[in-house]
Amino acid sequence: MSQLARPHITDGLSMSPLVRAIGRFAQTDGDYDTAIPALRLHRRSAPTEPLHCIYNLGLGVVAQGDKQVLIRQEALDYGPGQSMLTTIDLPVVSHVTRASGREPFLGLMLTLDVRSILQMASECDAPRPRRDDAQGSISFERLDATLLDALTRLVSLLEEPALVPRLAPLIQQEIIVRLLTGPHGQHLRHLVVAGSPGQQIAKVVAWLKQNFAQALHVDELAERAHMSPSTFRQHFRALTGVSPLQYQKQLRLQEARQLMLNENLDAGGAGGRVGYESPSQFSREYSRLFGAPPQRDVMRMRLAPVVTASPRDTASRSAARGAGSRSRSPRPLPVSR
Repeated sequence: MSQLARPHITDGLSMSPLVRAIGRFAQTDGDYDTAIPALRLHRRSAPTEPLHCIYNLGLGVVAQGDKQVLIRQEALDYGPGQSMLTTIDLPVVSHVTRASGREPFLGLMLTLDVRSILQMASECDAPRPRRDDAQGSISFERLDATLLDALTRLVSLLEEPALVPRLAPLIQQEIIVRLLTGPHGQHLRHLVVAGSPGQQIAKVVAWLKQNFAQALHVDELAERAHMSPSTFRQHFRALTGVSPLQYQKQLRLQEARQLMLNENLDAGGAGGRVGYESPSQFSREYSRLFGAPPQRDVMRMRLAPVVTASPRDTASRSAARGAGSRSRSPRPLPVSR
């Protein structure tokens, strides 16, 4: 994957309608849940610090400003006119790189439903990839006018709460069809090929998200994926950028961080809850990932006046707020886009 240039030029596409639509809803800095459960909006008036997070299956779009994603030690920049698709839960470090009070960062994250993808893919007349075709788990592509229009209509629909239940699912289906038949299509279609390595690894990742506190045996995970241990490790690292053990560690540490922030657990309690038997090991690995010991890191986050990144969180397990909600999330939820 190559470094992307700063994408200030949008090949003639006007991002203004999407900028206005997001700006009407996200009027101050923060992360906004919406009446459309799969849709989250983000606003920042200054660059942010890098944040470890896990991007799940979904589409990220920057309407204004710039953002950088670090994956597998490679920095990727994207901004207005580009979209980012992730097809598996992926550990990354992300941060806003260009934003100001006059021109704030504005973006959206749309979580995609794998069942809808399966249904739409079966109805689309598009070439099906082979099972053994290698595909990355993240792709960056320029928006085309039709996809941009659909996204703008989805965000604008928030101004008509009574119509959201009827129209939002239709627009979301349209977005999936346009993704399947557009530049992202080869990555998205590969996700739904029965028996493909990507699909098998995705199933294991879903299991890990629910069972990360358990002792991890790679041989058992490989068996779940119907692969030999060596093949499983190879495909897992190719798709997530880390080993299964490293992936589990990130899930544990990020969940522990949320427990300390939201449930006021101390480091020992949080570490034990997520599966650590040794408090010293927990503190050491926590410091290595987040750059500070648990207590200092949590204090720093509580004192921060603005949420430091706009992740699309999966481990938060927070329910979407009701129709018309304009309140910001109380804490950064660092396990999603």
